[in-house]
Amino acid sequence: MNEVTQVVPVSDAIFMTENIWIMISAMLVFIMGLGFACVEAGLVRAKCSANVAFKNIAVPAIGITMYALLGFGLMYPGTFNGILGFAGLGIGDWANPDSFTAAYNGHFTLFADWLFQAMFAATAATIVSGAVAERVKLHSFLIFTIIYVAFVYPIVGSWTWGGGWLSTLGAHGFHDLAGSTLVHSVGGWAALAGVMILGPRIGKYVGGKVHAIPAHNIPLATIGVFMLWFGWWGFNAGSALSGDPKATSWILVTTNLAAVAGIITATLTSWIVSKKPDATMALNGCLAGLVAITAGADVVTPLSSWIIGAIAGVLVVGAVFMFDRLHLDDPVGALSVHLVNGVWGTLAVGIFDMTGDYTLGTQAVGVLAYAVPCFAAANLIFFAIKKTIGLRVTERQELRGLDQSEHGQEAYSGFQIFSNM
Repeated sequence: MNEVTQVVPVSDAIFMTENIWIMISAMLVFIMGLGFACVEAGLVRAKCSANVAFKNIAVPAIGITMYALLGFGLMYPGTFNGILGFAGLGIGDWANPDSFTAAYNGHFTLFADWLFQAMFAATAATIVSGAVAERVKLHSFLIFTIIYVAFVYPIVGSWTWGGGWLSTLGAHGFHDLAGSTLVHSVGGWAALAGVMILGPRIGKYVGGKVHAIPAHNIPLATIGVFMLWFGWWGFNAGSALSGDPKATSWILVTTNLAAVAGIITATLTSWIVSKKPDATMALNGCLAGLVAITAGADVVTPLSSWIIGAIAGVLVVGAVFMFDRLHLDDPVGALSVHLVNGVWGTLAVGIFDMTGDYTLGTQAVGVLAYAVPCFAAANLIFFAIKKTIGLRVTERQELRGLDQSEHGQEAYSGFQIFSNM
């Protein structure tokens, strides 16, 4: 999604068509917010599902606002030193009517582009929500979201998509079409920091053993995965930044092949390991495949995309068990889906790239270039919040459930929600 490319003017008809495509893609990415809300609400316990739903409506509100105020200018600063730049507050020249119809990047308007990019900013913060669910203070999480989306996400994003130092690394630069690293790993590293600082939920790890805390509504989580899968069509194909028939069609094919491969291998892996097929593993297998193909959907063959998704399905199951053994409690599997497979998908570009332009070494440098500052920044923000206003709810509040303790309401009014649910 690097916009620092040669601009080729197009006819008015093509300009209008491609602008519509970018706006439709933005709408598809926006609907992913509903997908995240359903997945997270379904995979946590009933007594915390209203809290998760609230966070998933608050995060896009915060993300879009901060991206309009600061993020866009930080992420696309124009000519800068490749590390940090700022084009200014806001989106563009609101006072000039021509700004709303003028061609931007030769194919669409500045405001259509901002809308599309703002949806990505909101998505990165949403990834953190599920990983820290059931024990984080609501206001503390919202403060973290404001800081991370306003500063960390756009600054590191400028290094690749804004024409920064990673976009010129090596012969052809670091490649990440739609954000296996720039969105999913950026959110995943923050999620890892939050999980480590918060600690596990009460009762999750007792006497050195892992105690499963089952999801309360798998059908709801399934609806969420289908909504995310649908939204991913705009997430990836929209990142071609044009309506080019070959590019968009190719990306949609590779995206969907990776998704189905992830479902198949995650199901088979969990069936072999647990002796029964786990529905939640199949759901996360789909998401893992989608995350993994997001970096290279435009530069790998259909067969390669299936292989990338298949490996992602195996990795997501193994990662769930690995994080449990490390006593890193992630209620929705966000670390396994977004962090682990964000890294895998980014490296996969250097292995399966059909163009010969991108190397494994450059892709690995890119992975590390995002891992270190994102993890460090998230740790710093979470630690500062913990030492000032506090990060985790009390034991009493956690056992009661965040729906009641944080919101004074129930997701399922009239039903008794027991503390062990």
